[in-house]
Amino acid sequence: MRTFGKWLGRVLLMALLAAVVMGVWKRDEITRLLAVNSLFDADRIVGNFSAMDAAFLNVAVSRGDGPTVDLPHGPSFDLPDSAQDWITEQAVTSLLVMKDGAIRHEEYFLGTGPGDRRISWSIAKSYLSALFGVVQEEGAIASLDDPVTQYAPLLAGGAYDGATVRNVLQMTSGVVFDEDYLDYNSDINRMGRVLALGGLMDDFAAGLTATEAQPGARWQYVSIDTHIVGMVIRGATGRSIPDLMSEKIMAPLGLEHEPYYVTDGAGVAFVLGGLNLTTRDYARFGQMILQDGEWQGRQVVPADWIRESTAASAPTEPGRTGYGYQWWMPADATEGEFFGRGIYGQYLYIDRQKGVVIVVTAADRGFRDPGVHEANIDMLRAIAAAAEGE
Repeated sequence: MRTFGKWLGRVLLMALLAAVVMGVWKRDEITRLLAVNSLFDADRIVGNFSAMDAAFLNVAVSRGDGPTVDLPHGPSFDLPDSAQDWITEQAVTSLLVMKDGAIRHEEYFLGTGPGDRRISWSIAKSYLSALFGVVQEEGAIASLDDPVTQYAPLLAGGAYDGATVRNVLQMTSGVVFDEDYLDYNSDINRMGRVLALGGLMDDFAAGLTATEAQPGARWQYVSIDTHIVGMVIRGATGRSIPDLMSEKIMAPLGLEHEPYYVTDGAGVAFVLGGLNLTTRDYARFGQMILQDGEWQGRQVVPADWIRESTAASAPTEPGRTGYGYQWWMPADATEGEFFGRGIYGQYLYIDRQKGVVIVVTAADRGFRDPGVHEANIDMLRAIAAAAEGE
C-alpha cells in the first residue's frame, strides 16, 4: 500500500509538472484566448479597446519618417441639444468633427485621450478599400472581374472558388458565414479564437466550403470577404498589407502616432477589423477621402476609385443601407454622404457636400439593439448640420 502511495504521488507530481510546463509553453495563447473571452466585458471594454496590443499578436504600421501634418483648428460650435445624452447612452469614447479641413470639435470620454490608439473594428475595411484602389491603379490587379483564385490560389476548391474580386469587395461572395457576435459558436467568434490562439487566417478562409448563393447574386455582409480582399492584394503584389498600407496610405498622411494591426500567428494583418489608430489620425484619413484622395498636394488614392468605391453599387435591399466597396451609404444618402462603420459604435462619417468629417470611437455594448444604428446616423447628420451652421 505504501509503495502504491509513493507511485501515485510520483504520477501526480509528474502530471502537475506537465501541466506547469504546458501552461508556460502555451501561456501566450492562453492569455490571448482569455483576452478574447473578456474583451467586451462591461468593466473592461473601454480599456481593452485602447490596448489591443497588450492582448494580441500585432505588427506596427510605420508612419514613415516625415513630419506630422498639423490639423488646424476652426471656431467651435454647439453640438445638438440631444448630443450629450447620446454620448452617454452610446458609451462614446471620442468625438472629433472636422469642417472644411479644420477641427471644430474634439472631445474624449470615459478616461480616454488623444494618444489612445483605438481599435477600428470594421472601419479597417474602408482603409483596405483605399489601399486596393492604389494597388489596382498601379497595375497589380488587372480587373475587378478576375476570380479571386487568380491571386489567391489557396482558395481553389473552397467556398470562394468562382467568386470575383468585385464580389468580395461588395460582400456578394455568396459564402456562408455567421456574423453573430453574440453567439459563441458563430463563424465570426470561431475566427476570433483562431486569431487569439495564433492560428492562420488564410487557412481558416480556405477551409470554408459552404455557399448560400451564386457569387454576385445577393448581398450579405460577411467580414471574411474582406480577408479575401487582403489575400488578393498580397497575392498580386507579393507584399504584406502593413508594408503596403504604410507606404501607400499612412506615410503620406503625416500621422501623429504609429498605427498597428492585430495579426494572426503568421504575422498576417487582421485586415477586416484589426487596425488601431488615434482619433485625430482617423480624421486625417477621413479628410483625405473627402478630398477625393488628395492630401497636402499629393494624390494619395485615385479620385476615380474613391468615387466608385463610395457609391452604392452592391445589390442591397431597396430602401436599406447601401454598400459599395467596403464603404456604407445611408439609405437616403445625399450626394457624397457615406461612412465606415465598426462594431460597438465606431464611425468614420463623411459628408462631402457639407465638407464634414466626423470620427466616433465608442464601447457601446448595445450597438446591435433595434434602432441604435439609425439613431447614430441621425445624430451624425445633426452634428454635421450644426457644424455647417444650419
